[in-house]
Amino acid sequence: MSDRWSTDEVWDLAPDPSSRKAALKVAGAGSWPRSGVVPADGGGLAVWGECEGSGAKPYLAAAHLDGEKAPAYKCSCPSRKIPCKHVLALLALWSRGAVADRRDRPEWVAAWLSARHARQERAVNGTPAAPVDPERAAATLRARERAVTAGLEELRLWLRDQVDGGLAGAPELGYDHWDRMAKRLVDAKAGGAASLVTQLPQNGGDRWPDRLLERLGLLHLLVEGYLAEDGTDARFRAVVRSRAGISTRTEEVLASGERVRDTWRVLGSREGLTPDGMRSRRTWLHGSATGRWALSLTYARPAQAPDSPFRCGTETDGELAFHPDGRRAVRVGRTPERPASPPPGGTVDQALDSYAAALAQDPWLEAWPVVLENAVPARADGWHLADPTGASLPMETGELWRLLAATGGRPATVAAEWSPVTGLAPMTVWDADGKALAL
Repeated sequence: MSDRWSTDEVWDLAPDPSSRKAALKVAGAGSWPRSGVVPADGGGLAVWGECEGSGAKPYLAAAHLDGEKAPAYKCSCPSRKIPCKHVLALLALWSRGAVADRRDRPEWVAAWLSARHARQERAVNGTPAAPVDPERAAATLRARERAVTAGLEELRLWLRDQVDGGLAGAPELGYDHWDRMAKRLVDAKAGGAASLVTQLPQNGGDRWPDRLLERLGLLHLLVEGYLAEDGTDARFRAVVRSRAGISTRTEEVLASGERVRDTWRVLGSREGLTPDGMRSRRTWLHGSATGRWALSLTYARPAQAPDSPFRCGTETDGELAFHPDGRRAVRVGRTPERPASPPPGGTVDQALDSYAAALAQDPWLEAWPVVLENAVPARADGWHLADPTGASLPMETGELWRLLAATGGRPATVAAEWSPVTGLAPMTVWDADGKALAL
């Protein structure tokens, strides 16, 4: 039905060594009285199985594998790890040829695949999701808000304890000290706040006291901003909720999010890792007429590449639906892309002004896109990217040699992400002929 993965490829999906060890215990055919491989709605295949456990009912596990797209997983077990040990064990059996191709599939598999296909169709066509029970949706949201509120109230007390105890001994604290608080926040459904807590013990070099105090301050600001009953505008409130961990589903964004039509120029992409090991891809766009910045964010498992809804160096006439924070956006429908001319750029001072304005709206901002015109790499106490005025920004060196190869050291238009912590990270450069090169 499809090229079968190797066992090594399956184990590469394990979120940690303990998951692999646990999966090995249930990776025998005797633990799976029912299993199969079936074609999936919309393409690819689905591997499914029912694993006997200690309870009366089996665990229902499945994986949707669709070529270059990131795989999707489902399991009825309570584990928070993705993929869980049951999905890993099932895929390991499949990789060894122990799961047979079938024409039929259980109702629970059919329902899951049908729902996934419907969501994908909505994402491509920009159609809203089917209506849901508004009372049930509101009750679910209220329950989550109560959980997040309780978690952040506990975080407020924990932050006061850290400051009262003094920060001098912080470098001697083990990761367990910070992870305990992060795990409690995850349990409270405040995943965004948990991610900020996990960043607290990161090494800041000689400036570790400054970096630690800054991170504690940002956490305190998030707690106070979220727990404030009023006094914040709607956009900032949306940013705070998102940073705390209350996200908005793509279906909701397509159904009711702010829509902006423009010619969207794709400035570039950057990949990274989330605190839980997921791969992420940030793609930045800029509206030619509105001047609006937009962020397309996609995720994938460690062994997979995130989806790329846009190609760097192109532009498209179309509509984006924005999340409540006014920055992250979802593509509405599919419109043709065409090569784009170099975007209008500016100086270092203009780039920093743009960053400062964005930071005022989102103090937890990790990086911001900038476009420098007639910029050249310069070496002075490390590598910098300098503009014609002589001002410069320190630069990450990961893509330095590709940047030098593309420009030959001559002035060029460069789109990059700026972070005061890590420096300037070039994403795309336009050569003398106006051709874009993704770095």
